[in-house]
Amino acid sequence: MSAAAASRPYRLPFVILASAAGTVIEWYDFYLYGVLAAFFSTQFFPSGNDVAALLASLATFGAGFAVRPFGAAFFGRLGDLTGRKFTFMLTILIMGTSTALVGILPTYSQIGILAPIALVLLRLAQGLALGGEYGGAAIYVAEHSTDAKRGQNTSWIQTTATMGLLLALVIIGITRLNMPAADFASFGWRIPFLLSVILVIVALIIRVRLQETPLFTKLKASGKASTSPWRDSFGNHENRRLILIALFGATAGQAVVWYQGQFQALFFLGTVLGVKFQDAYLIVGTALLLGTPFFVVFGRLSDRIGRKPVIIGGFALAAVTYYPIYQLMTTFAHPGGAFDGALGKWAEAGKATVAAPEILPLILLVWVQVVYVTMVYGPIAAFLVEFFPARIRYTSLSIPYHLGNGWFGGFLPLISASLLATLGNAYAGLIYPIVVAVISIVIGSMFIKESRNVRIWDEVGGHDDDLASAATAP
Repeated sequence: MSAAAASRPYRLPFVILASAAGTVIEWYDFYLYGVLAAFFSTQFFPSGNDVAALLASLATFGAGFAVRPFGAAFFGRLGDLTGRKFTFMLTILIMGTSTALVGILPTYSQIGILAPIALVLLRLAQGLALGGEYGGAAIYVAEHSTDAKRGQNTSWIQTTATMGLLLALVIIGITRLNMPAADFASFGWRIPFLLSVILVIVALIIRVRLQETPLFTKLKASGKASTSPWRDSFGNHENRRLILIALFGATAGQAVVWYQGQFQALFFLGTVLGVKFQDAYLIVGTALLLGTPFFVVFGRLSDRIGRKPVIIGGFALAAVTYYPIYQLMTTFAHPGGAFDGALGKWAEAGKATVAAPEILPLILLVWVQVVYVTMVYGPIAAFLVEFFPARIRYTSLSIPYHLGNGWFGGFLPLISASLLATLGNAYAGLIYPIVVAVISIVIGSMFIKESRNVRIWDEVGGHDDDLASAATAP
C-alpha cells in the first residue's frame, strides 16, 4: 500500500462498521453473564439457599459495573495520551480473553471457594475493559464526523449495546433449544462464552485496519493535546462541574431507562412472571429487533431539534408509564396463582407457576420500553462528545458515562431484586428507575445547555473540506 493510500481516511460507513462491530461483541461478552445469572448461582456459589445464591450471582454481575468508572479513568487517560485506536484495540482484547476464560472456569463443586473468587476477578476485568471501550468507539466515530451529522452518525454506536444483548439472547436461545435442559445447566452454558473467541478475532481483524481519528491527529500535531488528562479533567473546577451535571442530568437517567426497558424486562418476564425462557427470549428479542432502528431515528432527530429535548422526553415518558406498563405485562402474561412476596414471583401452594403469555401484546409492551431506550440513548454519545473538549474528551466523557451506566444502571438488577424481596411487591423494583429518571429530568432541565450547535472541529482549526468529502462520501 502506498503512503498516500495509507494516509487517506476511510469512508465513514467503514469507520462506523469497524467501531460498532467490536463494541457489539464487547456488549455481547458483558451481558452473557447477566442473561445466565440464574445458572451461575448454581454453578459458582454454595448450594442450600437459592435466593442468597441468586443475589450473590447478581452482585457478581454488578461487580463488573462497579469497576467500569475505574476502567474509564485508566483507559480514558490512555486514549487522551496515545490515541483512540490503540486504546479500543486493547480493551476488546482484554474483554475477549476474560470472557473465554469464564467458559472454562471450574465450578464451586470442583475447586470450592476459588470458583467465585476467580469469577469475580474475571468479571472485574470485563468491567475495566468495557470502561475503556465505549468512549473510544463513540469518540472515534464522532471525530470522523462533521458537526451537522454527529447525532446520526454516533447513534449507530448506540445500537451496539442493544444488538449485543440481542446477540446474546439468540446464541443462548439456540444453544438451550438444541440440548437437554440438564446438559445446558451442566456444561452447555459455557458454549456462548467460548464462541466469543471467534467474534473477538473477527473484530480485531477489522479494527486493525483503522487509523487514528483525524481530529486527534490534528490535535497532537498542533501541540494542543493534554499531557495530564486526569489533572485537566478533575483538577479543573469547571470541568468537574460538567462531569457531575452530565452524570446526574443525563447518564444516570439514561442508564436506568436502558436497563429497565431491556434487561430488567426480560428478568421480570422470566423470573417474576414465570414466562418460559423460549417465550421470554422471543418477546424481548423481537422487541429489541423492532426497536433498534429508532436509535438512528432519534440520533438524527437530535441533529435537528437538539439532544436535550429528546433525552429528557425519554426520561419523562419512562417515569410516567413504567408502572402501568408492568401491570399490563402481568395481565397479558397470565401468571398462575398469586404473587408470593417470599419467593419473589407468582406461585401457588408455595411453588412457582408457569405463565400462559399472550405474545403479541407483550412484544408491544416491551417494544415501547425499547423506544424509550432509543430516545435517551440514541443522542447520548453526541451530547457527551460535545460537552467536553477534545484534549480531555476520552477521560471526561468516559467518567460520567460509566458512573451512570456502571453504578446507577449496573446495580439496577440487584437493587430491584432487593426491593422486591424486602417490600414483597411485584412492582417494587420500579421505584428505583422512576426516582433516578425524575432526578435526571430535574437536573438536566435546570443545568444542561443544549449542545447540538457545538463545533468540535473549531478546537483544531476547523473541519478540513477534503476530509469532510472523503468521510461522508457514499
